[in-house]
Amino acid sequence: MPQSFAVNVENLSHRYGSHEALKDVCFSVETGKIFGLLGPNGGGKTTLFRLLCTLLPIQSGKLSILGLDVFQKPDEVRKLVGITFQSPSLDDRLTIRENLKYQSYLYGIRGKQMHQRIDDLLEKLGLSDRKNDYVKSLSGGLKRRVEIAKGMLHNPEVLLLDEPNTGLDPGARKDVWTYIKQLRDVQNMTVIVTTHLMDEAENCDQLGILDHGVLVANGTPDELRESIGGDCITIHSDDPDALLVKIESAFQLTPQKIGSLLRIEKESGHELVRDIVEQFSDDIRSIVLGKPTLEDVFISKTGHQFWEEIS
Repeated sequence: MPQSFAVNVENLSHRYGSHEALKDVCFSVETGKIFGLLGPNGGGKTTLFRLLCTLLPIQSGKLSILGLDVFQKPDEVRKLVGITFQSPSLDDRLTIRENLKYQSYLYGIRGKQMHQRIDDLLEKLGLSDRKNDYVKSLSGGLKRRVEIAKGMLHNPEVLLLDEPNTGLDPGARKDVWTYIKQLRDVQNMTVIVTTHLMDEAENCDQLGILDHGVLVANGTPDELRESIGGDCITIHSDDPDALLVKIESAFQLTPQKIGSLLRIEKESGHELVRDIVEQFSDDIRSIVLGKPTLEDVFISKTGHQFWEEIS
């Protein structure tokens, strides 16, 4: 694997009985980049994250981290990655420093090296002045920073973050992302983060969009939006099927039907909006024109809305 890539995934598939959670997933992550796995609940993010963490066996395909085959050398991989899970792992009855101290013991880090490493992390994550505070007194954002510090005690080269901002208010989420970007910019750390939040996905250098276990899109946020190739028009109608036929006949284009909505991708969309409203105003409850968003990318690639229930 080229040294420029920290993670390489080739034709990765995984099943739970008859359910195929991942289907032939392929992507690579450049060293020193933030890669986001974006998708709705049930889309395959958790399974892929567990495979990256070496918590699940490789069933089919290949997964390499820093040139090491995860299937053949899981113990060596674990020494090189830091992990922050979605579920809290801090002891509320201990201070920040005590939590980091006992985590250091689990990594076999002791003595002067341990104290130096903890102090360095507390400084880098802006926690030095709170090191003796009990975790139960911290805000959600501060707790997530301590969680990240725990995963970095052994100087990992790749950091894996599972839904790091779940349950946090917008201010705390912004705070956590500030520190994630510092890890990339200052330490050239490769970060892989799972998320179901579109605004968080915008912070990533590269995105892989998962749906029903399939990687439906992969690229930078700008590249993905540009793939739409025009403006996005969304029409809400009481009878979308009838309106679809009318638009198809009048303009020789076929809208995409998403539930009760019709969706059209078109250059110079404002002109089409004008013409549709002029001809079919009685059939329209609302019509919206906008530049493509990541949600538009998801709908375009999958044919359904992001929060449609996974069956």
